[in-house]
Amino acid sequence: DNDNLIKWAYNAALTRHQVVVAAQEKRITPLADMFNHGTYPNCEITYDPEGNCMVTTTTDVAAGSPLTVSLGDPSNPSPLFATYGFLDNDCPTVFCKALHLQEEMEELKFGFKDLLFATQTGDIGPQVWDLFLYKLLKDANDPNLPAFFEACTSGNEGAKQEFHGQYFPYTLNSLREHVDGIIQTVDNLSMKANSYDLSTHPRVPAIVAHNNLVKETFLRVKSQLDAMG
Repeated sequence: DNDNLIKWAYNAALTRHQVVVAAQEKRITPLADMFNHGTYPNCEITYDPEGNCMVTTTTDVAAGSPLTVSLGDPSNPSPLFATYGFLDNDCPTVFCKALHLQEEMEELKFGFKDLLFATQTGDIGPQVWDLFLYKLLKDANDPNLPAFFEACTSGNEGAKQEFHGQYFPYTLNSLREHVDGIIQTVDNLSMKANSYDLSTHPRVPAIVAHNNLVKETFLRVKSQLDAMG
């Protein structure tokens, strides 16, 4: 019927296009839309002034190896999953999921790709610590807030570490509460997803696999935090 046809057309355009000019121009090019995503891509797609599509390798590619392009930031697989419907199993990191701190992220000029947890080790990116301490100082109207803000925005690592040493127990507790909350949220989402009928919700296994990646990463982060005190 028309509804299903519209959904198919929308999803085809959403998942098969290449961005030519961010937020302005996208194109669907036969064959070029068949390249898979790679965390470490070996090809890039460009267009000349006449609109001709060109695919160029960016490194030597062994015979028989797959040709891949980048469909998005490999440090955060969630947007790739939401847009294209696949899980990037090779992603080295995930966003720390601090969506409740977007105002503070903007103030510190931090992007999602700056605030990362390592998927294999649970290592915590230094700017994650900066963000959570900044939020604590801001909420407490702490007189050290301006100095810490200056240290973060100027890249004064020595000054930042002094503040982190002074407030470490509080930042640790705040980050631990955040991690525990995300683990619980992911468990609830997976439980809800698993309650659906696969015949009407065929993407459930992929959704649960994505949730498991996030949960496993956050459990590794939790282990790191627990070892700190």
